[in-house]
Amino acid sequence: MTRWMDAMRAEFEKETGVHITPTLMDTDQVVSQFTTAAAAGNVPDVQFLYNGIYHMENVWLGYIAPLNGLVSDAVLQKSGATPLSVFEGKQYRLGAYNIGFGIAYNKEQFSKAGLNADDPPKTWDAFLNACDRLKAAGLTPIGGGVKDGYFGEWFLTNALTQNLDSPGEALDLFAGTLDWREPKYHEPWIKLEELKQRGFLNDDIGSLELYQGTQLYDTGKAAMCLQSTAALPHSQESLGREKVGYMVMPVFGTGKMAGIPILDAQGYGIPSRAKNPQLAAKFLEFLHTKPHVQALWTMVRQVPSDSDFDSSVVDDPLLKTIIQKWMREKHNVYIADLMPTQFWTEAMFVISQKILAGELTGAQSGELAHTVKEKWKSQHPDLALNYARWAKTLGA
Repeated sequence: MTRWMDAMRAEFEKETGVHITPTLMDTDQVVSQFTTAAAAGNVPDVQFLYNGIYHMENVWLGYIAPLNGLVSDAVLQKSGATPLSVFEGKQYRLGAYNIGFGIAYNKEQFSKAGLNADDPPKTWDAFLNACDRLKAAGLTPIGGGVKDGYFGEWFLTNALTQNLDSPGEALDLFAGTLDWREPKYHEPWIKLEELKQRGFLNDDIGSLELYQGTQLYDTGKAAMCLQSTAALPHSQESLGREKVGYMVMPVFGTGKMAGIPILDAQGYGIPSRAKNPQLAAKFLEFLHTKPHVQALWTMVRQVPSDSDFDSSVVDDPLLKTIIQKWMREKHNVYIADLMPTQFWTEAMFVISQKILAGELTGAQSGELAHTVKEKWKSQHPDLALNYARWAKTLGA
């Protein structure tokens, strides 16, 4: 992504004479560092923003400007920002690139274990059987790292979605009246505990961060990992294209969203106290012109979220399939985008770590999640009110 952005900045500077200074940020600093800077009034003109609550809380704090009237309506509509970037009719973010979520698997190692690499498991029982056979073949079935919390987020999103009927149900569960103590809502953590107890995860999962865990897959040390579609080109470079497969998390749930691919979009917005908002909007529109949209694929093999993207240039069979299945056909939103920050840090993160450390059972996780949620609601009634207003936006 840095290569693409550097090229775009250089071309924009050549056309306009305007110099843009970039700052490359760590994954876990994007949200907190921006909020801190915005509170101090020291913001950039353009800010990379994750979707949903990862920027919406800053919208509610008044730190991010609505793009309506700054950016052309045509670009707002085609950027692929998803409905999770809209609040009460105003759009606060443009999409940049699509990112699907699922499980990457090593086709060579599947074949070694006697599994059909072209027909990965679709049900939870078939998935457990596959893990058993991989383990019996001397392979680590699943690689991961939970030290920084993101493995827990990816797992919960892939798993909890299966027991939901709509994104609104997720919003009600995270911030409304639905109860985590109901078995179907904490069942994902029971499944996580099952994977640990059966020895399907790497022993050092608690001491590794997310991308250290996915590296186990990229180096052939694990047969599978939770993975985003954005990382698949790198996996193909590491393992060889013929070895990389990708699947939706096998189904155990009974919700209407079960078995449907999950898709999100990362993107950019303009801080409300930006010094040059009009110029920032001009740069964002520049990024969404057709040649620059196409360049996101040709330069760094990332799939743009912009609806103008001509996917006929994609030359890889796996990625063509992913574009069709994850991005063109029916897909779910990324429900972790609806998770309050406090729930992330005190419930989701803690629960996944404790389960994998053997300090908490899946059955106990619902009580902890319920306690944190109720504490958040009592401590942040203003945010809870905004969540209710946001729910109306999403419903519309």
